[in-house]
Amino acid sequence: MPKFPLLCAMMFLQFFVWGSWYVTAGTFVPAMGWPQETTGWVYTCGPIAALISPLFLGLIADRFFQSQRVLAVMHLLGAVLMLNFVPGAIEAKSAVHFEWYVLAYMLCYMPTLGLSNTIAFTHIQNPETQFPLARVFGTLGWIAAVTLVSKGLQADTKPVMFLVAGYSSLLMAVLSWILPSTPPPAAGKKTNLVETLGLGALPLLKEPSFAIFLLCSFLICIPLAGYYSYGSQYAATAFENPGFYMTFGQWAEVLFMVAMPLCFMKLGVKWMLAVGMLAWVVRYALFSYGAASTPPSEWMVLTGILLHGICYDFFFVTGQIYVDQKARKEIRGQAQSFLVLVTQGLGMLIGVRVMTNIVKEHTVVKQVDWQAVWLQPCLFAAAILTVFVLLFRGRATAATR
Repeated sequence: MPKFPLLCAMMFLQFFVWGSWYVTAGTFVPAMGWPQETTGWVYTCGPIAALISPLFLGLIADRFFQSQRVLAVMHLLGAVLMLNFVPGAIEAKSAVHFEWYVLAYMLCYMPTLGLSNTIAFTHIQNPETQFPLARVFGTLGWIAAVTLVSKGLQADTKPVMFLVAGYSSLLMAVLSWILPSTPPPAAGKKTNLVETLGLGALPLLKEPSFAIFLLCSFLICIPLAGYYSYGSQYAATAFENPGFYMTFGQWAEVLFMVAMPLCFMKLGVKWMLAVGMLAWVVRYALFSYGAASTPPSEWMVLTGILLHGICYDFFFVTGQIYVDQKARKEIRGQAQSFLVLVTQGLGMLIGVRVMTNIVKEHTVVKQVDWQAVWLQPCLFAAAILTVFVLLFRGRATAATR
């Protein structure tokens, strides 16, 4: 079978698994009567796993096993947790057990993001054009999963979402066995903690623009975490089936993912990243002003959701491509790991805790003052955007390969 269709199918299922529960978990937890702290913990598990997964990948997966085989095993373990352990915690109404099982699941899932990217980048010829096209199938998978759970099963607040995640994880494990053979990239090489954590990419920080890029990427992930943690709860105040309406952002993501090669040629890295950051500022401003009425302004909430195409593609995907361009072949994998460590690990971890505290501070008798909640990440993102535009001088391509 041709490689590229398999890679597209891999991306589709990879994000179908995640999307089947990740968005609607934000509405499921309050429906169980569990506190906002549980919501915060559920969305803290991903960043914690993002910090730990490079150790697993660097010390074990990248040295001894083919990437597609590790991908299969990790998804199989995830399926066991979702189908056997999570339902038991929900039936017992034990928030503590639920939190720990979600953490265990994310420790299995987060390494698969790096593994799937490794497989994709290994077998495509032109990362700037082919990777966004393959990655768009991941977005379609996310949309399909959330739509199935929210609109098809009417399960924004029901535990069936975790069964969907479990069975789709099983399917992903099966698909992984027929993916193109991807030898362990570090086989036969000595590996140390510096390389495992991606710290071999630290010399890139000697270039001022790369340092500014990484610093701003880290800082802006703090306010970004609010959308992923509490966006669905906020959307539920304006819409029924909030998960379904959240998928509108992924549809916009598909559009901009397809348009990314053209945008790269016209804007370059700096303005792609700047526009992505600006979109986050506008999104949170719309959320804040939209919350001034009761219920919130539907068009403002929906417009904020639709901005996700620019918010995600222009920031995260552009950042991945920029790092791939700037790093030499010998440290390219380390550089990508370091970016994940700094953004989806440290940045998101701090961000979830900060946003959870903000939500708790502005909650009275289970009523959240969303206007005040969204104003704070809006102002923070605006400050980071200003610093980035003033100081970043990077170019779209790098001479060193």
